[in-house]
Amino acid sequence: MYHNLIKRIPMLFILLLVAASLVACVEKSPDETASTTEDGKTVISLGRVTAPNPKLPEGDTYEDNAYTRLVEKELDVDIRDAFEAEGEDYDRQVALAISSGDLPDMMRVNSVEELKELVENDLIADLSDVYEKNANDYIKGIYDSYDGRPLGDATFDGRLMAIPATVGGNAPNLVWIRQDWLDQLGLEIDSDGDSLLTLEELEKTAKAFIENDPGGSGNPVGIPFVYWLNAGDYGGSAFAMTSIASVFDAHPRQYYKNGNGEIVYGSTTEGTKKALGVMREWFEKGIIDPQFGTRTWDDIMALLTNGQAGIVTGPWHLPDWGLSAVKEMDKEAKFVAYTLEGDNEKVNVFHENPTAQFIVVRKGYEHPELAMEILNLFYDDLANEKNLDSKYPEIAKYNELGVDGSTRPFNMEVYSSTSQLDDFRRVKSVVNGEIPMDDIVKPVIKADAQSIMDYMDNPENAETSSWSKYHSRMFGLGLIDQLTKEDKFKWTTPFYVGTTETMEKKGANLLKLEEEDFIKIITGSEPLDYFDTFVKNWESQGGNEILTEVEEEITN
Repeated sequence: MYHNLIKRIPMLFILLLVAASLVACVEKSPDETASTTEDGKTVISLGRVTAPNPKLPEGDTYEDNAYTRLVEKELDVDIRDAFEAEGEDYDRQVALAISSGDLPDMMRVNSVEELKELVENDLIADLSDVYEKNANDYIKGIYDSYDGRPLGDATFDGRLMAIPATVGGNAPNLVWIRQDWLDQLGLEIDSDGDSLLTLEELEKTAKAFIENDPGGSGNPVGIPFVYWLNAGDYGGSAFAMTSIASVFDAHPRQYYKNGNGEIVYGSTTEGTKKALGVMREWFEKGIIDPQFGTRTWDDIMALLTNGQAGIVTGPWHLPDWGLSAVKEMDKEAKFVAYTLEGDNEKVNVFHENPTAQFIVVRKGYEHPELAMEILNLFYDDLANEKNLDSKYPEIAKYNELGVDGSTRPFNMEVYSSTSQLDDFRRVKSVVNGEIPMDDIVKPVIKADAQSIMDYMDNPENAETSSWSKYHSRMFGLGLIDQLTKEDKFKWTTPFYVGTTETMEKKGANLLKLEEEDFIKIITGSEPLDYFDTFVKNWESQGGNEILTEVEEEITN
């Protein structure tokens, strides 16, 4: 989250500076009574996050579609959009609403910083009582599955000021290896079948691929890594050193408490130094791509599709959007997922920030409880309805058409922390013939199960999409499920995921410093102990200020 916020902060920050100066001059209106339609329906004005291609049927709009008609029928509510926008345009609309103090009744905000701005200027409603009285047990169970972290992100001075979206848990960063190459060379790298590799086993496999060139490229290379090396979130971790760092229980680009209870920035820890030492040694041996530090993303994809590289690190869903390109070029390509075992004989993983967005309610809106009732309707009643065709036929039709989820009143997701594994287990049960396909409620999960069965029925001639689903689900999620059941994970929870004032001012330069110094260390232009110089420079150029601000943010 931190890395993504840094990328989008400049434009939004300027607007919020204007917002901060203007809000002080805005005369606060007294609590307003919610308007109603002529037939007595309550009106909700929305700030609506749209998508470029929502795939709505002809005649339907964001304001009038199957989802809004469902809200009208079930809750006697008329939804009217105060503004509609996507991406940065939406963020600008939110910033302008904050600056003027003229908010729609409900809207989504995309960061803790925006939420703080609304709270500090007393523009949004306290939803503490609304949540306690109106959230049903299923919805409360979803939030409880994260040990209170999403609700904590939305709580200020003990008051719940927003309804948070949630992001289901992901873990760990995986190592994807060409299984067909292992078979071709007769290599067995996981003799005990636990899917956990040591650094030595991974190095041995990479060396065998380089020496024997099973892809027949004539120019095999070692394991490729992106030059930025680390990502601020799980989804962006492809070709990163996350899995190497995790061996030493290090979590670069994350703020968390170490064993002594001190707040640390993961990129400056001793564990990260050890991981860089491994990377440096591998670079000297040729285990890492010799052009590391200069390759673009497209270059790395070319190494994979050309058969020059057969080992990459990345998230469980890498086959869906990355490795599928390899299958398109080589019909024999098969991958298998492993992960690296830590020195502590555990798989060390980091909890992702569970909160992506927030729904806020304008202060003075007469029916704030409707926000929670909409949540109950969409993320419980609708999400868990097995007879969707008969009870909600218009919604079922939308699922068939692939209508984008942004057409729902709240463009966000509310999943339990185990939702991905729960869905996978249902898919696996269908694939194994233990339950019928109709026991899967979610259309997209049902489609996953069908794709996997299509692949298993005819792997040689299966579509690439079926190949991808099989690999990402049965190998990727399958491995995470296995390790979860075996209690192999050692979790670290983030201490802070927002953006402080110094992060806004100096964060981009600090990230550049980190990326450049790590490349120097790995490629040998600086010794490993230069890491200590990097840490000192990071601290003196703003890092210590950030750590102080993080401490203050949490304690205040």
